[in-house]
Amino acid sequence: MGGHAVQKILDAILADELDAIATLPVPESYRGVTVHEEDTAMFDGVATKDKDPRKSLHLDDVPTPELGPGEALVAVMASAINYNTVWTSIFEPMSTFGFLKRYGKSSPLALKHDLPYHVVGSDLAGVVLRTGPGVNAWKPGDRVVAHCLDVQLEHADGHNDTMLDPEQRIWGFETNFGGLAELALVKSNQLMPMPDHLTWEEAASPGLVNSTAYRQLVSANGANMKQGDTVLIWGASGGLGSYATQFALNGGATPICVVSSPEKAELVRSMGAELIIDRSAEGYRFWKDEHEQDPKEWKRFGSRIRELTGGDDPDIVFEHPGRETFGASVFVARKGGTIVTCASTSGFLHQYDNRYLWMSLKRIVGSHFANYREAWEANRLVAKGKIHPTVSKVYSLEETGQAAHDVHRNAHQGKVGVLCLAPAEGLGVRDHELRAAHLPHINRFRGV
Repeated sequence: MGGHAVQKILDAILADELDAIATLPVPESYRGVTVHEEDTAMFDGVATKDKDPRKSLHLDDVPTPELGPGEALVAVMASAINYNTVWTSIFEPMSTFGFLKRYGKSSPLALKHDLPYHVVGSDLAGVVLRTGPGVNAWKPGDRVVAHCLDVQLEHADGHNDTMLDPEQRIWGFETNFGGLAELALVKSNQLMPMPDHLTWEEAASPGLVNSTAYRQLVSANGANMKQGDTVLIWGASGGLGSYATQFALNGGATPICVVSSPEKAELVRSMGAELIIDRSAEGYRFWKDEHEQDPKEWKRFGSRIRELTGGDDPDIVFEHPGRETFGASVFVARKGGTIVTCASTSGFLHQYDNRYLWMSLKRIVGSHFANYREAWEANRLVAKGKIHPTVSKVYSLEETGQAAHDVHRNAHQGKVGVLCLAPAEGLGVRDHELRAAHLPHINRFRGV
């Protein structure tokens, strides 16, 4: 009773008969994109850049997990690719099966996550199928998106900032039953209302990166950006950077957008950014070789920033490439400025000259995803049409390996979406008036 039951659910969603969802049987199984524990050594000896997600990501029929207290089962219409799915697929920096084993030992409820396969994905837009005991804020038939913070909040440490909870995890990366699938299992406190003016694939795409950028740049837990700040944004047309650029522009700051091609420069210019550095065209090489950085290149980069800003150094550096750029980021931040960092997609071991940090009273702030309130605020800005999706291309569930391959090779802009249950793009819109008012912005990244 897998495919037939799934089809009945899809038919009800497409007919917008959401009140019927609660009466339909829950499928015994569903299709999900997985990695297999038996494959974890398949890329041993292969260079990171040559590891191919298309070889490790599978589309399997998997049993539907049992619904526990505080949980919700969601029919997933669409999802998206994040860099954590790339890491999962190439088993770097480690296999995610270690995460699942540790989580499985934490409680009887979590034991179901410890399996020889891992259903991946940390974004979704869809419809609630069922809720477990103790869930009152959501019901079957609700149209939702999900943020990826999985936390029970049983520890005191999490009650000032959820991200500090010792049992905080990223759903679909450090937990099983993720969003690149026909069904997904989430905590009910991951759910947020789906923006009514967006399609399923558009609504699914902001989740992880939008919330991450909000905390990293806007929140008091991150850089606490204010009006008038100058913000250096690495990878300004990418998944994280495209949202950081929007938050800067929307919040009265001045972004300095670092990109790597004329096409990417034009993309951020169309978003309203005026100060743009094409690092490829200007030939910045921050490393002389694998072991030694080049401070002369830091200084050349800093001079270029001052040239663009009329003499200002960045109040905030929005860091996520990591090893390749971190030395330059610390150098160019203004005296008393903030380097706020996450992800480290070019490498986790950062090197910088501490003289430029300590003697200039700069701060390095680590930022990881977002708490529920931050994710809710970020989603609310999307729902109001203040921040827009950055979907450039959409794949089918069967093509998820290729979608992850694109992101691994940085052959994409913005976000790459994946249709799960949705049979085509363009479905799910309810507020056509708000959509019409923002359609050029919603479609800005399409086909780029």
